[in-house]
Amino acid sequence: MSDTLKVISPVDGTVYAERPLASWEEVDGALNAARAAQAAWKLVPLAERAALCTRFTEAFVAMKDEVVPELAWQMGRPVAYGAGELRGFEERARYMIGIAPKTLADIDAGPKEGFRRWVRREPVGTVLAIAAWNYPYLIAVNSVVPAITAGNAIILKHSGQTPLCAERFAMAFEKAGAPDGLFQAIHMSHDMTERTIGDSRVDFVQFTGSVAGGRSVVKAAVNRFIGIGLELGGKDPAYVRADANLPFAVENLVDGAYFNSGQSCCGKERLYVHADVYDDFVEGFVDLTKKYKLGDPLDPETTIGPMVRTSAATFVRGQIAQAVRSGAKALIGEAHFPASLPGTPYLGPEVLVGVNHQMEVMREETFGPVIGIMKVSSDDEAVALMNDSPYGLTASVWTEDTETGEKLGNRLETGTFFLNRCDYLDPALAWTGVKNTGRGATLSPVGYESLTRPKSYHLRTQTK
Repeated sequence: MSDTLKVISPVDGTVYAERPLASWEEVDGALNAARAAQAAWKLVPLAERAALCTRFTEAFVAMKDEVVPELAWQMGRPVAYGAGELRGFEERARYMIGIAPKTLADIDAGPKEGFRRWVRREPVGTVLAIAAWNYPYLIAVNSVVPAITAGNAIILKHSGQTPLCAERFAMAFEKAGAPDGLFQAIHMSHDMTERTIGDSRVDFVQFTGSVAGGRSVVKAAVNRFIGIGLELGGKDPAYVRADANLPFAVENLVDGAYFNSGQSCCGKERLYVHADVYDDFVEGFVDLTKKYKLGDPLDPETTIGPMVRTSAATFVRGQIAQAVRSGAKALIGEAHFPASLPGTPYLGPEVLVGVNHQMEVMREETFGPVIGIMKVSSDDEAVALMNDSPYGLTASVWTEDTETGEKLGNRLETGTFFLNRCDYLDPALAWTGVKNTGRGATLSPVGYESLTRPKSYHLRTQTK
């Protein structure tokens, strides 16, 4: 096995960066350093811990001019949209820092003569964060900032596609004046990562990635009684009712389907549209989709870039072909986008109709720029189809009838329900999922629960 990590850029197929993979001696040293740093850090007042994370946030955002093109080179997102991830990063970081005093405050057990009693949220210790490449900064900040704020140490292992993102975090923490060992970025192989998960010096694991990856994480920790947060796959649906604001729904669902080349955990992958508005919706959806410009993500005019790697694009092309062989109809075709070429990661967005749930494109995660649209005749049919999935991250309903929309949301098996919105993470709400989408939660006050443990204090104040 190679001991060197090579980042193959989806922009042009060249090696964009190379990094040595950590040896066990290096990982062992990092774990010892994290444990020592955390023992002192948990005793630092919360206000000082929050201040460090605020300085970290400011230092990171100041790197915008370097970070945006690096993202394009590493994972293909157009520079026209790169700054959006930094805005989301700052929003989440500042929110989680801001709620810490109230969220982490002691819980008073109430008066009892001769006693003082309370429950305190204490840090779990050393957190191993394993972050995915598709939103490399947003995913990592969800656990990194609240973990450090709560008094933990962090070891960040980023995707092999975006290792420079972990290094940017390390630079920002260094500029912020973080103690040695408190935050460490390590490039590890899968085998080394699994060994690290099994080490007694790791107290919690936060993983974002595939279902198969999640199973590997759980297996690596099978003999340990530690918490594991898993954000895994998604096949997020949307239902457009007959009373929806159609132009508004089209505009937002096209963006929800194709932003980041469809490589979003909560991106729209299947749409159910009421028969009364189906034809008009599909026509509007196709027309808007055709306006995308596929090309070099470093070109400011590009609105959809390459997928992360050629194999990912090949997989999506295979799903489309399989659906067409089974009776689906592709309404756009790759010929509409000259840059969309087989054997490359460049793949234009596609719309499929005539689809059903016997097709893989409507059942299994695609993670690419293709959407399947089905006609439905009722709310009940839409809900049944939306719930007919092994995943459950987000789901949305589009309607002018807020009351009915909320009732439909109560019936959907999902981590987040949206009404007339999609593909957005509100840091004030728990980011979570059901079924094969995983377990646990990040963001909101709930996001601090897995990064801390309750410790009860029972003090007898009178001994006579």
